[in-house]
Amino acid sequence: MTSVVVKIDSFSLSTPANIEQISKRIVEEKKRGRNIIVVVSSEELLEEPYRKFAYALSKQPSKRELDVLQSIGSQATSALLAIAIQQRGFKAVSLTGWQAGIETVEVNQKVRIEQIKIESIINYISKGDIPIVAGSQGFDYKNNKISILGMGGSDTTAVAIAAAIEAECVEILTNSEGIYTAEPSIVPRAKKLKQISYDELLELTHLGSKIVHPRAVEMAKKYDMPIIVRSSTSDIPGTLIKGEVEMEKNLIVRGVAYEAEIIRLTVGYEKYEHALLANIFTTLADHQIDVDIIVQSVIDGVKPTVSFSIDKEDFADAIKVLESNKSTLGFSFADFEVGLAKVSIVGSGMVSNPGVAARMFNRLCKENIPVKMVSTSEIKVSVVVPQEDMVRAANALHDEFNLVEEYV
Repeated sequence: MTSVVVKIDSFSLSTPANIEQISKRIVEEKKRGRNIIVVVSSEELLEEPYRKFAYALSKQPSKRELDVLQSIGSQATSALLAIAIQQRGFKAVSLTGWQAGIETVEVNQKVRIEQIKIESIINYISKGDIPIVAGSQGFDYKNNKISILGMGGSDTTAVAIAAAIEAECVEILTNSEGIYTAEPSIVPRAKKLKQISYDELLELTHLGSKIVHPRAVEMAKKYDMPIIVRSSTSDIPGTLIKGEVEMEKNLIVRGVAYEAEIIRLTVGYEKYEHALLANIFTTLADHQIDVDIIVQSVIDGVKPTVSFSIDKEDFADAIKVLESNKSTLGFSFADFEVGLAKVSIVGSGMVSNPGVAARMFNRLCKENIPVKMVSTSEIKVSVVVPQEDMVRAANALHDEFNLVEEYV
């Protein structure tokens, strides 16, 4: 009998009515003769009162105890869904991360899954139960504590379990009907894709798409685990994420992504000999500051500069790190520009179709949208533009590459 891991987002489990609807959906899947393992996301509304209590009792509550509090939401949700399924006459059991055999380790202050001992899950499946696993948590045996996987933890939990038990696929039930060519709230004419590759989705998730977390996509690619993203409220086809996809009507570009609140930092040097890129970016990396687009300017007779883009939340830390290491890094000044956004096009078809970037720049020029910075890869072109032009740029590029056609 084939097995399927079904991951359900927190929105789809936020009310008793929603839980009832999902329980019906899970039972229907079980009736089709497949083993179903469910992973639920954390329900923050269940956690928040306890977090407020913690900060009322201490200005700096320990991370260990905050992790315990953060685990409450997904544990409660898994129990509630189990009760709803049992009410429909089917066997279900809620499992915490450690009960599901999820063992974690902490590396560079980040928690990752070390292994999954599948005996517990397999045992429940063999007895006809539907295991419902609390997502985004595991157990750190080295330090004898509950651990939280952080952003994208529930998606990653689902993919990890699927890989461990050699499931057929992972189904992600969410409030979206699938992966779209762009965010519909920004690009109203966006269309749902039938398929998308791991690499294409990885680019889109790193560029702002939030349907599936990139760490889960990376794991799915590693184990070649198909993911289906579909609606939690209606039983209609979603989007299949896999290794190689069929080209849809010669679709060169498969999606447009955007990211607001981008800041450009520029560091200037008196002499080229001082402009050692390794020094500045190693220093920023040592302080956990991610940079994105990098542009170096070295022209005879002009003082060299290095510009790079960062997210708004990293700005204050980046300035602090640069100023405190100014003498070591050897730069003469640091400047910045705010009010920027990043707009990107993504598609595996770019590899065999030259001129895509030129077409992108030409359309933005026609729209009178200035391009501040550019970054490219085999399947992506990103530009930094004024934030006030972000929505217009995204819609123009969506139209330019014919993504308004119906693909599914």
